[in-house]
Amino acid sequence: MKALAYAKVNLALVVFPPMADGYHPIRGISQSVSLADDIEIVPSHDDTVTVSNDEAPADETNLAWKAFAAARRTARVMQPAELRITKRIPAGAGLGGGSADAAASLGLAAARFGIDDDQTSGIAESIGADVPFSLVGGTCRVEGKGERLVPLDALAGFSLAVVVPPFSMATPEVYRSWDDLGGPSGPEIPEGDLPPQLRGGPPLRNDLYPAALALDERIGDWRRDLATRFGTTVAMTGSGSAFFAFFSTRDEAEGAAASVDIPNRTSEAVDPTAVGWEPIDA
Repeated sequence: MKALAYAKVNLALVVFPPMADGYHPIRGISQSVSLADDIEIVPSHDDTVTVSNDEAPADETNLAWKAFAAARRTARVMQPAELRITKRIPAGAGLGGGSADAAASLGLAAARFGIDDDQTSGIAESIGADVPFSLVGGTCRVEGKGERLVPLDALAGFSLAVVVPPFSMATPEVYRSWDDLGGPSGPEIPEGDLPPQLRGGPPLRNDLYPAALALDERIGDWRRDLATRFGTTVAMTGSGSAFFAFFSTRDEAEGAAASVDIPNRTSEAVDPTAVGWEPIDA
């Protein structure tokens, strides 16, 4: 059983002060994009996790394995399996790679073990805040801790250049920085730099950008340099460190991405996708 696990970009991320449990409510728009990991589940004599690089743990702490194990417990079966992950989505970049892997693993396991949609959604919420979106994917308004999803009309007709700098950001630290700064708002993307489908709505901004900048000044350096290279507004996704910019055509996005050379990290053109994960051999 194989699947593609698609990365996500936060087109908008509005953050609110933490609740009693410490979680920050959010409101935003998430979009699945074509950058993807490969997930494969195969029968095995022993439980095993293999990862193609060091972008994710190769043990029971891996979110994709946690999702598979939770699905297996729900189905009350104990068939050993090997989980194979081919990583392309960089970690610590705000692209939701771990959550995407978990959603794909969960989706495959649910199909394999006959788990219903309500149980699958419950497992997704228990694994991580971004997993419910990654399970559904496409274009969604996301609220609460990430568990409340409202599907929106699919976005198309543009491409994104996604650039991941050679450093990572830790999500808990970025949220703490946001609290320490008193809950700042992020810079808005001018309407003229948005695709037509995204114009005329609420302003698109990422409130975690000032918090990430306060932790690491390289965030600002990269954003300014990329904006100069691309000739358009560049925004950060999630808690960083990845950036994205909108382009009217795939060729323009590919040209922009090709202008940035980052050894061992990502700089590439991506397109919106209609799903968060997709079986390719089931």
